[in-house]
Amino acid sequence: MRKYRTFDQVEEEYYREHPEEIDSFLTVIFEEYAKNNDTGALLSALRMISRVKGITATAEAAEISRKGLQKALSEQGNPLFENVSTILHAMGYQLVPQALAMDVKTKRT
Repeated sequence: MRKYRTFDQVEEEYYREHPEEIDSFLTVIFEEYAKNNDTGALLSALRMISRVKGITATAEAAEISRKGLQKALSEQGNPLFENVSTILHAMGYQLVPQALAMDVKTKRT
């Protein structure tokens, strides 16, 4: 029987082969999170990038245990803001505020 790879495996392999595209990927993921607050999708993306960059190396840079990193980014994870910031920093990124495009009449995005 033929064994097929999952989408996550294909996506992870792609970013291992194209690390220069991680920046754009994370930008899009955070833009999507800003629109729909889908924490699960955000954590899934961060989990995948941590695997690409190396879970152990990311955990060490964040000064948390490997298990702590995996728990924070798990599907059931509900990490504190500072944990997400620390993990992003360990992966070489930072959270930066960006002004929302506001509709002047309704004051909504």
